[in-house]
Amino acid sequence: MSRKLRSQHWFGGLDKDAFIHRSWMKNNGLPDDVFDGRPVIGICNTFSELTPCNAHFRGLVEHIKAGVLEAGGLPLEFPVFSCGESNLRPTAMLFRNLASMDVEEAIRGNPIDGVVLMAGCDKTTPSLVMGAASCDLPSIVISGGPMLNGRFKGRTIGSGTDVWKFSEDVRAGVMSQQDFMAAESAMSRSPGHCMTMGTASTMASMVEALGLALPGNAACPAVDAGRARLARLTGRRIVEMVAEDLRLSKILTRDAFANAIRVNGAIGGSTNAVVHLLAIAGRIGTKLSLDDWDRLGRDIPTILNLMPSGRYLMEDFHYAGGLPAVMNEIAALLELSALTVTGQSVGANIESVENYNDDVILPLDRALTSSGGIAVLRGNLAPDGAIIKPSAATPALMQHRGRAVVFETIDHYKARIDDPDLNIDETSIMVLKNCGPKGYPGMAEVGNMALPQKLLKKGVRDMVRISDARMSGTAFGTVVLHTAPEAAVGGPLALVRDGDWIELDVAGRRLHLDVSDEELARRKTAWTAPPPEMVGGYQGLYVERVMQADTGADLDFLVGSRGHAVARESH
Repeated sequence: MSRKLRSQHWFGGLDKDAFIHRSWMKNNGLPDDVFDGRPVIGICNTFSELTPCNAHFRGLVEHIKAGVLEAGGLPLEFPVFSCGESNLRPTAMLFRNLASMDVEEAIRGNPIDGVVLMAGCDKTTPSLVMGAASCDLPSIVISGGPMLNGRFKGRTIGSGTDVWKFSEDVRAGVMSQQDFMAAESAMSRSPGHCMTMGTASTMASMVEALGLALPGNAACPAVDAGRARLARLTGRRIVEMVAEDLRLSKILTRDAFANAIRVNGAIGGSTNAVVHLLAIAGRIGTKLSLDDWDRLGRDIPTILNLMPSGRYLMEDFHYAGGLPAVMNEIAALLELSALTVTGQSVGANIESVENYNDDVILPLDRALTSSGGIAVLRGNLAPDGAIIKPSAATPALMQHRGRAVVFETIDHYKARIDDPDLNIDETSIMVLKNCGPKGYPGMAEVGNMALPQKLLKKGVRDMVRISDARMSGTAFGTVVLHTAPEAAVGGPLALVRDGDWIELDVAGRRLHLDVSDEELARRKTAWTAPPPEMVGGYQGLYVERVMQADTGADLDFLVGSRGHAVARESH
């Protein structure tokens, strides 16, 4: 290797500073020759027992280290903030940007030549990629993998997706509380993240589609031996990437993002991918907009028959051929020359892939929906855009005009939704305010509001719902999300009142509030901003500096790549 490795600024030479760096590292039993110029590979580990999706990473990291050593590198593991979706309150999304800061500064400040990013639970994937993108070193992602299929009373059940269904069934009186409790243990049968196409599976697919992970990363179950082999190969490959100087900026091109958007449509991916990919693009400096999501993904058929859009789960997806098989099916729609971490193009990675089950990965002529992807809506209710996932929505509601039933906050919703006197029917449109980036704060996954109990008992299972919130990728329904600007900053959503009429036209990409401009101006004059939930601390900083959903909800001062220049010596 002709160029000087970054780590040699710490470990190379015969002076006092090199002595200090090497000596302290040797207290872990490292011999002299590991500092001889071999690449130092940082392994960014999001292990945490409070993040159950990533709790098996202690074992997985050993396979990565073995691969690094086999390829002639020095693996050094370091922890970062772990955004656990299932436990972290008020929402893990509030801390995605904080975790990315931890990742960025840990990489830049340490003697690291290349990085393995160990991601799993929803926000760990974007936070790690965002932080690494701001440093632009050779980096590769290994996901933790999905859980095995859930099994309950002889049938397959999926994490998240069946939770929403079971919960509605209990409230409707068609499922017993005893069965609901029994399903709890039957759903999560092994280590790993959600085995539906929730945000964790979606983002594992997105990093593979972007070219940041080895082929097969997305679908291989956490407990499959194939996951360990993939980790070992990932460790080997990052050493080669350092030698090739294959940095993130060479992979995260506009073509790569185009591929990811199209793949997201093909797999029926989570709406959360929108804010995450916009934020990643902002960090690496690749131009990407909300309109690109609509333009590039609009006519992509959804061919993955997987919950919540379809019926199968990630384990079945793996056996069918995984993401490479999906990408091969839609190869004519992809930018096949895009470079990946393999050192080869997307086209080269997928050219010999087979689809082993065409009921899981459907042929194009049997797609679940001919126009999947994410639809971007605009109008006087969402001048900066809102999104909807057509593959998870009810076709009959995709063009709908209804009377608004308004919930000012999530607490107002919870207090009001099951009031038998609530003036609501199945034609109404439920509107939830103050749940966006600043309003919640953190833009929680509450957009897929549960329906009123009195309508559930009538058999109603979907209604149009509109909010500035997000929803879980495991969820379903005719749910309009990420309405921008959000209510907490005075966006038009803040001005909606009970009884207003709203028009949704997904095909026409329109979201319109039937209230005159003059009346909206009067309402805006009377509007006052809600007080922040917390003053000071990280949450205070977040509310002060977070951007809107249409640009990725990053903190404004984190946008851009600051590089990996070595800081001056501290001794």
